Amino acid sequence: MRAVIQRVKEASVSVDAKVISEIGSGFLILLGVETEDTPEDISWLAGKIARLRVFSDDRGAMNKSIQESGGDIIVVSQFTLHASTKKGNRPSFIKAARPDMAVPMYETFVSEMAQLIGKDVYTGKFGAMMDVSLVNDGPVTIVIDSKIKE
Repeated sequence: MRAVIQRVKEASVSVDAKVISEIGSGFLILLGVETEDTPEDISWLAGKIARLRVFSDDRGAMNKSIQESGGDIIVVSQFTLHASTKKGNRPSFIKAARPDMAVPMYETFVSEMAQLIGKDVYTGKFGAMMDVSLVNDGPVTIVIDSKIKE
């Protein structure tokens, strides 16, 4: 499972020119589910993101988590995070999970994030063509992969 976490001042997701989710300060998470992902990947990644200390404390140092900052989260499914460009110029998405596996994993990840931060987590629309808008704060953008665990 791979996530691109962006600390944002604001973010929104639109489908067919209609805003379906929007937040102020918090995280926009682009989430890719891989065919080899398991429930353990979900728990590890959700916990890592919930505890990630990238929000400013009283002294301006990145020392607070999303849990401590009270920020909101939008999670957007993005199978293209598992693109392989090793061969040729057209990406292969063979490692990305098919919807029958990816949808329940995505939904479980969203539920675990909500439990960890103690509030609702907003989403995109799985499988839809989405327009994602954000104002990156910092910018702070972090990539985490549950298979690499860096």
